[in-house]
Amino acid sequence: MGKRHYPIYKIVAADSRFPRDGRFIEAVGTYNPNIDPMQVTLKETRVKYWLNVGAQPTDTVKNLLQSEGLILKLYLEKKGASPEEIESELQKFLGQRESKIAIAREKKKRRKLAKKTKAETPETKAPEVAEAKAPETTEAKAPETTEAKAPETTEAKAPETTEAKAPEVTEEKAPETETKETPESPETKAE
Repeated sequence: MGKRHYPIYKIVAADSRFPRDGRFIEAVGTYNPNIDPMQVTLKETRVKYWLNVGAQPTDTVKNLLQSEGLILKLYLEKKGASPEEIESELQKFLGQRESKIAIAREKKKRRKLAKKTKAETPETKAPEVAEAKAPETTEAKAPETTEAKAPETTEAKAPETTEAKAPEVTEEKAPETETKETPESPETKAE
């Protein structure tokens, strides 16, 4: 059933000796996972009949029957509960199921919203982090450098800093390099 990329499944009663997709005895329902919430339609009387006869549901079908409350209903009938008790228990179960579905939807919405905000925040926080780290690295490396390496470090640091901080870094280092260059010029003249 269904189409390509849009599956709809039949819930069937089949002999265990037949292939999985082969011959089946009776179609007892359908399952459509493509819509939210998923749609399960069952012929309740036929499902009860086959389960009472001894049919063993697959794990997936068992989960679907549990989510629809059919397994609970069969259990209460075997236990000998009155129809009113069965109906009240079934209504309570279905109410809990609806609340669980609503909670799951809210979680999904919150995760999606958090993911969206998280995707937006790194773009805004990344420059702030770079700005915060840039002055620390330049201050720490400036005293450690020797006189000959000072011009090289300023050229290497300028491309790494952001545009807003670039003038500040060059202004701070400009006096240092000027004072360092003046002693170098007499040395070159002496040679």
